[in-house]
Amino acid sequence: MGHHRHPPMHFQLHPQLAEDTVPVIELALCEVLLMDDANHPWLVLVPRVANVTELIDLDATQRIQLTAEIDATSRALNSLFKPDKLNIAALGNLVPQLHVHVIARFRNDIAWPRPVWGAANARPYAPEELIERVQALRNALA
Repeated sequence: MGHHRHPPMHFQLHPQLAEDTVPVIELALCEVLLMDDANHPWLVLVPRVANVTELIDLDATQRIQLTAEIDATSRALNSLFKPDKLNIAALGNLVPQLHVHVIARFRNDIAWPRPVWGAANARPYAPEELIERVQALRNALA
């Protein structure tokens, strides 16, 4: 038995991500979360891999899987919302845990053409609206 200097950590969603989002579905690699901001159809993909902050921290197989899941969520947003543009970004300046934003953007949205960050205060979904949106996304991704 080799001695582990770093015991294996279990994946845990960063508290800030947990606070700002609602769960949609679990894909093979990622938790798919919906940002609680009705200004934008905005998904966050979080690979269920402990202690990962950069894309380069994933192994090759995980990177390929992440790309496939970005593709799947992008297509779901496209088919449900017919956006003018998809914004896909992994910044992680505030939340170090690796996560990828997939955001449907419209020429008439509140932040266009700027990035969504800091453009306007998040507008939480009404409860019924949230249930409907999560269900529609689940169906599109199932």
